[in-house]
Amino acid sequence: MAQTTERHGEWPLKRLMTEVVGSGHKSADDMTREQASEAMARILDREPDDTTLGAFWLANRWKRNTPDELAAYIDVMADESVEFAAPDCDPVDCGANYDGKGRSAILGVGAGVVAAAAGTSVVAHSGDRVPTQKQDAYKHVLDALEIRTEIEPTESAAMVDETGFGFYYQPAFNPGIDALAERRGMMGVRTFVNTIETLANPSGADVHLGSFYHLPYAKRIIDTFETSERYDVPRVVMFQGMEGYDDIRPGSTTVAVGEDGDLDDFTIETPEYGMDFESDDLGVDDVASDSARITEAVLAGERDGAFADAIALNGAFRIYAREDCDSLDEGLAMARDAIADGSAAAVLDELRAF
Repeated sequence: MAQTTERHGEWPLKRLMTEVVGSGHKSADDMTREQASEAMARILDREPDDTTLGAFWLANRWKRNTPDELAAYIDVMADESVEFAAPDCDPVDCGANYDGKGRSAILGVGAGVVAAAAGTSVVAHSGDRVPTQKQDAYKHVLDALEIRTEIEPTESAAMVDETGFGFYYQPAFNPGIDALAERRGMMGVRTFVNTIETLANPSGADVHLGSFYHLPYAKRIIDTFETSERYDVPRVVMFQGMEGYDDIRPGSTTVAVGEDGDLDDFTIETPEYGMDFESDDLGVDDVASDSARITEAVLAGERDGAFADAIALNGAFRIYAREDCDSLDEGLAMARDAIADGSAAAVLDELRAF
Protein backbone atom coordinates (compact mmCIF):
# COMPACT_ATOMS: atom_id res chain seq x y z
CA MET A 1 0.00 0.00 0.00
CA ALA A 2 1.46 3.39 -1.00
CA GLN A 3 2.07 5.82 1.82
CA THR A 4 -0.35 8.60 0.91
CA THR A 5 -0.51 11.88 2.78
CA GLU A 6 -2.66 14.94 2.15
CA ARG A 7 0.48 17.05 1.77
CA HIS A 8 2.66 14.75 -0.27
CA GLY A 9 0.62 12.38 -2.40
CA GLU A 10 1.36 8.76 -3.27
CA TRP A 11 5.11 8.59 -3.91
CA PRO A 12 7.25 8.18 -0.79
CA LEU A 13 10.92 7.72 -1.59
CA LYS A 14 10.82 3.98 -0.86
CA ARG A 15 8.15 3.48 -3.51
CA LEU A 16 10.11 5.60 -5.99
CA MET A 17 13.13 3.41 -5.32
CA THR A 18 11.18 0.19 -5.83
CA GLU A 19 9.15 1.18 -8.87
CA VAL A 20 11.12 3.91 -10.67
CA VAL A 21 14.72 4.91 -9.94
CA GLY A 22 16.22 2.09 -7.90
CA SER A 23 16.75 -0.76 -10.35
CA GLY A 24 20.26 0.25 -11.45
CA HIS A 25 21.96 2.88 -13.58
CA LYS A 26 21.05 1.17 -16.89
CA SER A 27 17.52 -0.01 -16.18
CA ALA A 28 16.19 2.77 -13.91
CA ASP A 29 13.37 4.95 -15.18
CA ASP A 30 13.20 8.71 -14.98
CA MET A 31 10.66 10.29 -12.67
CA THR A 32 7.79 12.42 -13.84
CA ARG A 33 7.87 16.04 -12.80
CA GLU A 34 5.16 15.32 -10.24
CA GLN A 35 7.12 12.43 -8.74
CA ALA A 36 10.33 14.46 -8.50
CA SER A 37 8.45 17.37 -6.96
CA GLU A 38 6.90 15.14 -4.33
CA ALA A 39 10.28 13.55 -3.57
CA MET A 40 11.87 16.97 -3.01
CA ALA A 41 9.01 18.12 -0.79
CA ARG A 42 9.38 15.02 1.37
CA ILE A 43 13.15 15.53 1.59
CA LEU A 44 12.78 19.16 2.70
CA ASP A 45 10.24 18.03 5.30
CA ARG A 46 12.89 15.61 6.63
CA GLU A 47 10.39 12.77 6.25
CA PRO A 48 12.49 9.90 4.77
CA ASP A 49 14.60 7.81 7.11
CA ASP A 50 18.35 8.02 6.62
CA THR A 51 18.71 4.71 4.78
CA THR A 52 15.94 5.44 2.30
CA LEU A 53 17.16 8.95 1.64
CA GLY A 54 20.74 7.80 1.09
CA ALA A 55 19.58 5.09 -1.30
CA PHE A 56 17.45 7.58 -3.22
CA TRP A 57 20.31 10.05 -3.52
CA LEU A 58 22.65 7.30 -4.72
CA ALA A 59 20.13 5.97 -7.25
CA ASN A 60 19.73 9.46 -8.68
CA ARG A 61 23.51 9.77 -8.92
CA TRP A 62 23.75 6.50 -10.84
CA LYS A 63 20.98 7.17 -13.29
CA ARG A 64 21.70 10.94 -13.66
CA ASN A 65 18.90 13.43 -13.32
CA THR A 66 17.06 14.82 -16.30
CA PRO A 67 16.42 18.55 -16.70
CA ASP A 68 12.75 17.89 -15.85
CA GLU A 69 13.73 16.26 -12.56
CA LEU A 70 16.24 18.99 -11.70
CA ALA A 71 13.70 21.67 -12.58
CA ALA A 72 11.18 20.01 -10.25
CA TYR A 73 13.78 19.95 -7.48
CA ILE A 74 14.72 23.63 -7.83
CA ASP A 75 11.10 24.71 -8.12
CA VAL A 76 10.18 22.99 -4.85
CA MET A 77 13.35 24.37 -3.27
CA ALA A 78 12.34 27.87 -4.41
CA ASP A 79 8.82 27.49 -3.02
CA GLU A 80 9.64 25.83 0.27
CA SER A 81 13.17 26.85 1.25
CA VAL A 82 14.65 29.85 -0.56
CA GLU A 83 14.12 33.34 0.80
CA PHE A 84 14.61 35.64 -2.16
CA ALA A 85 15.82 39.22 -1.75
CA ALA A 86 16.33 41.07 -5.01
CA PRO A 87 18.54 44.16 -5.13
CA ASP A 88 17.49 47.13 -7.22
CA CYS A 89 20.28 46.39 -9.69
CA ASP A 90 20.40 43.24 -11.84
CA PRO A 91 23.55 41.30 -10.89
CA VAL A 92 25.30 38.27 -12.29
CA ASP A 93 24.52 35.25 -10.09
CA CYS A 94 27.69 33.29 -9.28
CA GLY A 95 26.82 29.87 -7.92
CA ALA A 96 30.15 28.12 -7.49
CA ASN A 97 30.37 24.60 -6.07
CA TYR A 98 29.49 25.02 -2.42
CA ASP A 99 31.81 22.30 -1.17
CA GLY A 100 34.77 24.43 -2.12
CA LYS A 101 38.35 24.18 -3.32
CA GLY A 102 41.41 22.65 -1.71
CA ARG A 103 44.42 23.34 -3.94
CA SER A 104 44.13 26.59 -5.89
CA ALA A 105 43.24 30.14 -4.95
CA ILE A 106 39.60 31.22 -5.04
CA LEU A 107 39.57 34.05 -7.57
CA GLY A 108 35.85 34.81 -7.59
CA VAL A 109 35.89 37.35 -4.78
CA GLY A 110 38.56 39.44 -6.46
CA ALA A 111 36.94 38.93 -9.86
CA GLY A 112 33.54 39.94 -8.53
CA VAL A 113 34.91 43.07 -6.89
CA VAL A 114 36.74 44.03 -10.09
CA ALA A 115 33.58 43.52 -12.16
CA ALA A 116 31.58 45.58 -9.66
CA ALA A 117 34.12 48.38 -9.88
CA ALA A 118 33.77 48.29 -13.67
CA GLY A 119 29.97 48.60 -13.43
CA THR A 120 28.78 44.96 -13.45
CA SER A 121 27.02 44.00 -10.23
CA VAL A 122 27.87 40.51 -8.96
CA VAL A 123 26.28 38.19 -6.41
CA ALA A 124 28.06 35.21 -4.87
CA HIS A 125 26.55 32.64 -2.53
CA SER A 126 27.83 29.68 -0.55
CA GLY A 127 27.50 27.77 2.68
CA ASP A 128 29.99 26.88 5.39
CA ARG A 129 31.95 23.59 5.02
CA VAL A 130 29.34 22.00 2.76
CA PRO A 131 29.61 18.23 2.13
CA THR A 132 31.21 16.33 0.63
CA GLN A 133 34.54 18.15 0.42
CA LYS A 134 33.81 20.68 3.19
CA GLN A 135 36.59 22.86 1.83
CA ASP A 136 37.05 26.61 1.49
CA ALA A 137 34.40 28.52 -0.45
CA TYR A 138 33.34 32.13 -1.00
CA LYS A 139 32.37 32.59 2.64
CA HIS A 140 35.80 31.73 3.97
CA VAL A 141 37.68 34.11 1.68
CA LEU A 142 35.28 36.92 2.59
CA ASP A 143 35.69 36.11 6.29
CA ALA A 144 39.45 36.33 5.90
CA LEU A 145 38.99 39.74 4.26
CA GLU A 146 36.90 40.85 7.26
CA ILE A 147 33.73 41.22 5.18
CA ARG A 148 30.44 40.29 6.84
CA THR A 149 29.00 37.01 5.59
CA GLU A 150 26.47 35.73 8.15
CA ILE A 151 23.78 38.21 7.18
CA GLU A 152 20.11 38.04 6.27
CA PRO A 153 19.04 38.08 2.60
CA THR A 154 17.72 41.65 2.78
CA GLU A 155 21.15 42.77 4.02
CA SER A 156 22.77 40.85 1.17
CA ALA A 157 20.59 42.70 -1.34
CA ALA A 158 21.52 46.01 0.28
CA MET A 159 25.20 45.05 0.07
CA VAL A 160 24.86 44.55 -3.69
CA ASP A 161 23.16 47.91 -4.19
CA GLU A 162 25.65 49.79 -2.00
CA THR A 163 28.89 48.23 -3.28
CA GLY A 164 28.14 46.35 -6.51
CA PHE A 165 29.13 43.02 -4.93
CA GLY A 166 26.98 41.01 -2.55
CA PHE A 167 27.17 37.72 -0.65
CA TYR A 168 24.20 35.54 0.27
CA TYR A 169 24.73 32.99 3.06
CA GLN A 170 23.05 29.63 2.56
CA PRO A 171 21.82 29.06 6.14
CA ALA A 172 20.07 32.44 5.95
CA PHE A 173 18.49 32.25 2.50
CA ASN A 174 18.13 28.48 1.95
CA PRO A 175 17.63 26.92 5.40
CA GLY A 176 15.87 23.81 4.13
CA ILE A 177 18.92 22.75 2.13
CA ASP A 178 21.30 23.78 4.90
CA ALA A 179 19.41 21.49 7.30
CA LEU A 180 20.37 18.49 5.14
CA ALA A 181 24.11 18.97 5.71
CA GLU A 182 24.56 16.18 8.25
CA ARG A 183 22.75 13.61 6.12
CA ARG A 184 24.69 14.72 3.05
CA GLY A 185 27.94 14.40 4.95
CA MET A 186 27.18 10.78 5.75
CA MET A 187 26.87 9.94 2.03
CA GLY A 188 30.56 10.32 1.21
CA VAL A 189 29.73 11.34 -2.39
CA ARG A 190 28.02 14.29 -3.99
CA THR A 191 24.30 14.16 -4.62
CA PHE A 192 21.90 16.19 -6.72
CA VAL A 193 21.68 18.61 -3.79
CA ASN A 194 25.22 19.74 -4.65
CA THR A 195 23.85 20.71 -8.06
CA ILE A 196 20.60 22.38 -7.13
CA GLU A 197 21.97 24.51 -4.28
CA THR A 198 24.21 26.33 -6.77
CA LEU A 199 21.10 27.22 -8.81
CA ALA A 200 19.16 28.82 -5.95
CA ASN A 201 19.72 32.36 -7.35
CA PRO A 202 18.61 34.18 -4.19
CA SER A 203 18.90 37.63 -5.79
CA GLY A 204 16.62 36.78 -8.71
CA ALA A 205 19.34 37.60 -11.25
CA ASP A 206 18.74 37.31 -14.99
CA VAL A 207 22.21 35.83 -15.59
CA HIS A 208 23.60 32.69 -13.98
CA LEU A 209 27.34 32.02 -14.08
CA GLY A 210 28.42 28.50 -13.18
CA SER A 211 30.95 25.80 -13.94
CA PHE A 212 31.05 22.25 -15.27
CA TYR A 213 33.37 19.32 -15.81
CA HIS A 214 31.84 18.18 -19.12
CA LEU A 215 29.87 20.11 -21.76
CA PRO A 216 26.74 17.87 -21.57
CA TYR A 217 26.36 18.94 -17.92
CA ALA A 218 26.23 22.58 -19.02
CA LYS A 219 23.46 21.76 -21.47
CA ARG A 220 21.59 19.99 -18.68
CA ILE A 221 21.74 23.09 -16.47
CA ILE A 222 20.66 25.36 -19.32
CA ASP A 223 17.71 23.05 -19.99
CA THR A 224 16.91 22.92 -16.28
CA PHE A 225 16.43 26.67 -16.10
CA GLU A 226 14.46 26.61 -19.35
CA THR A 227 12.15 23.92 -17.94
CA SER A 228 11.74 25.52 -14.52
CA GLU A 229 8.39 27.05 -13.67
CA ARG A 230 9.76 29.20 -10.81
CA TYR A 231 12.99 30.56 -12.25
CA ASP A 232 13.25 32.97 -15.14
CA VAL A 233 16.94 33.05 -16.03
CA PRO A 234 17.19 33.94 -19.72
CA ARG A 235 21.01 33.78 -19.90
CA VAL A 236 23.15 30.97 -18.47
CA VAL A 237 26.94 31.05 -18.87
CA MET A 238 28.92 27.96 -17.86
CA PHE A 239 32.60 27.03 -18.20
CA GLN A 240 35.16 24.45 -17.16
CA GLY A 241 36.30 25.95 -13.89
CA MET A 242 39.35 25.11 -11.81
CA GLU A 243 38.44 22.37 -9.31
CA GLY A 244 34.86 22.67 -10.56
CA TYR A 245 34.68 26.23 -9.25
CA ASP A 246 33.69 29.41 -11.11
CA ASP A 247 37.32 30.31 -11.82
CA ILE A 248 38.51 30.06 -15.43
CA ARG A 249 41.44 27.70 -15.72
CA PRO A 250 44.70 28.63 -17.47
CA GLY A 251 45.15 27.29 -20.97
CA SER A 252 42.06 26.20 -22.88
CA THR A 253 38.62 26.57 -21.29
CA THR A 254 35.35 25.50 -22.92
CA VAL A 255 32.49 27.96 -22.43
CA ALA A 256 28.78 27.26 -22.93
CA VAL A 257 26.26 30.08 -23.27
CA GLY A 258 22.56 29.33 -23.09
CA GLU A 259 19.97 31.91 -24.07
CA ASP A 260 16.30 30.92 -23.91
CA GLY A 261 17.34 27.27 -24.01
CA ASP A 262 19.66 27.48 -27.03
CA LEU A 263 23.32 26.53 -26.56
CA ASP A 264 26.42 28.11 -28.06
CA ASP A 265 29.91 27.02 -27.07
CA PHE A 266 33.42 28.31 -27.68
CA THR A 267 36.85 28.16 -26.08
CA ILE A 268 38.96 30.71 -24.23
CA GLU A 269 42.70 30.37 -24.80
CA THR A 270 44.46 32.32 -22.08
CA PRO A 271 47.75 32.66 -24.07
CA GLU A 272 45.76 34.71 -26.60
CA TYR A 273 45.29 37.30 -23.86
CA GLY A 274 49.00 37.43 -23.08
CA MET A 275 48.69 35.18 -20.04
CA ASP A 276 51.52 32.69 -19.85
CA PHE A 277 50.83 30.61 -16.76
CA GLU A 278 49.75 27.12 -15.73
CA SER A 279 47.24 25.83 -13.20
CA ASP A 280 50.06 25.05 -10.78
CA ASP A 281 50.95 28.76 -10.76
CA LEU A 282 47.61 29.44 -9.04
CA GLY A 283 48.14 26.90 -6.27
CA VAL A 284 48.16 27.98 -2.61
CA ASP A 285 48.81 26.34 0.74
CA ASP A 286 45.90 27.80 2.72
CA VAL A 287 43.04 28.47 0.31
CA ALA A 288 41.04 30.95 2.40
CA SER A 289 43.81 33.07 3.91
CA ASP A 290 46.10 32.98 0.87
CA SER A 291 43.21 33.82 -1.48
CA ALA A 292 42.29 36.79 0.72
CA ARG A 293 45.88 38.03 0.86
CA ILE A 294 46.27 37.70 -2.92
CA THR A 295 42.92 39.37 -3.58
CA GLU A 296 43.78 42.33 -1.39
CA ALA A 297 47.16 42.83 -3.05
CA VAL A 298 45.79 42.53 -6.61
CA LEU A 299 42.92 44.95 -5.95
CA ALA A 300 45.34 47.45 -4.44
CA GLY A 301 47.48 47.26 -7.59
CA GLU A 302 50.37 45.89 -5.55
CA ARG A 303 50.68 42.54 -7.27
CA ASP A 304 51.03 41.53 -10.91
CA GLY A 305 51.78 38.22 -12.59
CA ALA A 306 49.63 35.10 -12.75
CA PHE A 307 47.17 35.92 -9.96
CA ALA A 308 46.59 39.48 -11.18
CA ASP A 309 46.02 38.22 -14.72
CA ALA A 310 43.66 35.48 -13.54
CA ILE A 311 41.57 37.84 -11.39
CA ALA A 312 41.34 40.37 -14.23
CA LEU A 313 40.29 37.68 -16.73
CA ASN A 314 37.68 36.25 -14.39
CA GLY A 315 36.40 39.77 -13.70
CA ALA A 316 36.19 40.34 -17.44
CA PHE A 317 34.22 37.15 -17.83
CA ARG A 318 31.62 38.37 -15.34
CA ILE A 319 31.34 41.61 -17.30
CA TYR A 320 30.95 39.57 -20.48
CA ALA A 321 28.36 37.29 -18.88
CA ARG A 322 26.03 40.24 -18.25
CA GLU A 323 26.79 41.59 -21.72
CA ASP A 324 28.27 44.80 -20.35
CA CYS A 325 31.05 44.57 -22.95
CA ASP A 326 31.10 43.64 -26.63
CA SER A 327 33.99 41.21 -26.30
CA LEU A 328 36.14 39.55 -23.69
CA ASP A 329 39.03 41.78 -24.81
CA GLU A 330 36.96 44.86 -23.99
CA GLY A 331 35.91 43.35 -20.67
CA LEU A 332 39.55 42.64 -19.83
CA ALA A 333 40.48 46.25 -20.52
CA MET A 334 37.60 47.41 -18.27
CA ALA A 335 38.72 45.05 -15.50
CA ARG A 336 42.33 46.20 -15.65
CA ASP A 337 41.27 49.86 -15.68
CA ALA A 338 39.16 49.27 -12.55
CA ILE A 339 42.25 47.96 -10.77
CA ALA A 340 44.61 50.62 -12.10
CA ASP A 341 42.43 53.60 -11.20
CA GLY A 342 41.73 52.42 -7.64
CA SER A 343 38.02 51.64 -8.19
CA ALA A 344 38.42 47.98 -7.24
CA ALA A 345 40.23 48.81 -4.01
CA ALA A 346 37.47 51.32 -3.19
CA VAL A 347 34.80 48.61 -3.58
CA LEU A 348 36.75 46.38 -1.22
CA ASP A 349 36.83 49.20 1.33
CA GLU A 350 33.06 49.66 0.95
CA LEU A 351 32.47 45.96 1.53
CA ARG A 352 34.54 46.01 4.70
CA ALA A 353 32.62 49.04 5.95
CA PHE A 354 29.19 47.57 5.15
